[in-house]
Amino acid sequence: MGGRALFTPLSYQFLVFHIICKNIPPEPFGSFLYLLSDAGKNLQLIRHEGGYVTANKRHCTIVKNYSGTLYWEIMKAVLGLEDGDYVIGEGFGIEGECSGELVFNTLMSGYMEALSDPSYYGQILMFTFPLIGNYGADTQNMQSNKVKAFGAVCREICEKPDVQPTIRTYFEQNGLLGMCGVDTRMLTIKTRVKGTLRAALVIGDDNFEYAVELAKKTAPISDYDLIPAVSCKTPYRIPGTGKKIAIIDLGLKNNMLSSLSARNGDLYVFPYNATPEDIFRVEPDCLFITNGPGDPKTARPTIATVKKCIGELPVFGICMGNQITALALGGDTYKLKFGHRGSNQPVRYKDGRIFITTQNHGFAVDGDSLPEGSDVTFINANDKTVEGFESESLNISCVQFHPEAHAGPRDTECHYFDGLFRRLP
Repeated sequence: MGGRALFTPLSYQFLVFHIICKNIPPEPFGSFLYLLSDAGKNLQLIRHEGGYVTANKRHCTIVKNYSGTLYWEIMKAVLGLEDGDYVIGEGFGIEGECSGELVFNTLMSGYMEALSDPSYYGQILMFTFPLIGNYGADTQNMQSNKVKAFGAVCREICEKPDVQPTIRTYFEQNGLLGMCGVDTRMLTIKTRVKGTLRAALVIGDDNFEYAVELAKKTAPISDYDLIPAVSCKTPYRIPGTGKKIAIIDLGLKNNMLSSLSARNGDLYVFPYNATPEDIFRVEPDCLFITNGPGDPKTARPTIATVKKCIGELPVFGICMGNQITALALGGDTYKLKFGHRGSNQPVRYKDGRIFITTQNHGFAVDGDSLPEGSDVTFINANDKTVEGFESESLNISCVQFHPEAHAGPRDTECHYFDGLFRRLP
């Protein structure tokens, strides 16, 4: 078959799928509590009460007590990886397929903020925290107008939260692809050992050979220019009584606008391909570059514009904005093994203070490539990668993490955005 099934002790949903995978015909058996596995060789059913399973191409129907009463209907799903491994679980949302990088996020809450973060465009987002959806689909805190991750993978989704709609219902209503009943711990460890893998998520089918082949055919993320799909199409303004801030939108998060507006910023938002003339025309007090998806080196129009603005305007950047500014200065960026994604990433400031930050990036700035006069200000406390830099002479201040995301909860938000406005003439 060319692939290896990643079996682990999981819920009854997982058991049903592996029964189908093993081509065991429908027959009466007990309640489906656990699958016990010995490296994928031995399956053991734990009986509890009468019932049986029927299956078709897309769903498994669990029928209770031989009465024909519907007990639970499970949509098939499979996650295929570029190395040939695959995991079968339960689908939620709608039937369909997607492919992209499989990346993991370690946050314990804020799943809707993560799913709607445009930086996840082109990726399948896996949550390491075992329960997702325990406070429903919290749409008021979404960071864009809709979910931007191509798909979601999690251990378990909460079926009865106090707040409605549920994650399952939200995915169904909005045409999204999700998979649960998966050992995300195992997949996270695998990613940390092997590095970020290309993956394919197929919902409504359990054809693992197809999923693996689709993952293998998916190009590396650096081959895609993802920014045009998430940037605004035309310029717009959010009026304020304070400093004029020109913003280049590479896939901005709503909280960035909130943090700037809370300080009375008069915001002029431009698409990724704005020219220097577009920026200078509004006579801004500074230039701000946002986060965005993919490889920063694909953002050639933005790099060219920022290069022309450096020295003419104070320049600030967050996440990809940090990387774009470094490239515009003649520096370099590189791809991390598995990236930094979560709300518990420690960074060390130049004065020795440690901040807990929210992050979402798979690329980083090469500190040694920065030109003379540029100083690294933040270092990741775990792997020593660059988390921010500044240039006093050019009035540049950028960070790799997300101060607007309120990790800490507001330590870096005040530090960065208050500092931004203090720097303006």
